Amino acid sequence: MFKGSMAALVTPFKNGSVDEKAIERLVEFHIENRTSALVPCGTTGESATISYEEHDRVIELVIKFAKGRIPVIAGTGSNSTEEAIMMTRHARKAGADGSLQVSPYYNRPTQKGLYLHFKAIAEAVDIPIILYNIASRTGVNIEPETIARLAEIKNIVGVKEASGSLDQMSRIISLCPKNFTLLSGDDSLTLPIMSIGGRGVISVVANIVPRDVVDMVDFFEKGKNEEARRLHYRLLGLTKALFIETNPIPVKTAMGLMKMIDPELRLPLCEMLPENKEKLVKALKDYKLI
Repeated sequence: MFKGSMAALVTPFKNGSVDEKAIERLVEFHIENRTSALVPCGTTGESATISYEEHDRVIELVIKFAKGRIPVIAGTGSNSTEEAIMMTRHARKAGADGSLQVSPYYNRPTQKGLYLHFKAIAEAVDIPIILYNIASRTGVNIEPETIARLAEIKNIVGVKEASGSLDQMSRIISLCPKNFTLLSGDDSLTLPIMSIGGRGVISVVANIVPRDVVDMVDFFEKGKNEEARRLHYRLLGLTKALFIETNPIPVKTAMGLMKMIDPELRLPLCEMLPENKEKLVKALKDYKLI
């Protein structure tokens, strides 16, 4: 259902508030560059530090500005099942095409608890759901066997995998139905993941070079492996620089340097260390972005 290069959108701020004009510019930027879908209010969108009102508003704005020209997959996950259902209901009412559901963080549920959490959301809201597995952020891994059980639920259609384990991802593909979609959650692993059966990426680097990510995925899908590899290696240095500090600090800094948005962050995220910013600036110059 969802495939290709999907952008994990930043949430631009200006003077402490959501910058609505910048959101409109970003949506148009991605449509012009053939991004496959937009994913607001995920990790890259600083979902942990925006209010419920801001969260709802950002999703509404992205849908409004997209005007049906590009799918919108709203980040509506929470470590509270009831909160996740509440936010997902809002996203569906606003017109979202799907929902990205991160595994519950901090409370570290068992595999049974994970299954019941996602099942409850899927049953409460009739919208396509992509699971988001990122144990480095949440403290718990969704095991392939649990994902396979969840894949039996009709509106759980895929998983964004950020475990970093190609072994785990291979097991997911082998255990799940053929129409269940595996997406990369790590920009540097997009091409390797596609080589084992993945269908694309929910990408951070696509915030600044969307066309290159789109082309890499398209080249691989069309069997143009050498062209895909060339872009993979071209993107590698830039991707490394965008994760030199906690995401989305570097990507918002980069977008500020590129005059795309104000590079404003919400505490506890803060300005980059000078030595790391120098490395980021070098990577942007090497890529001829500044």
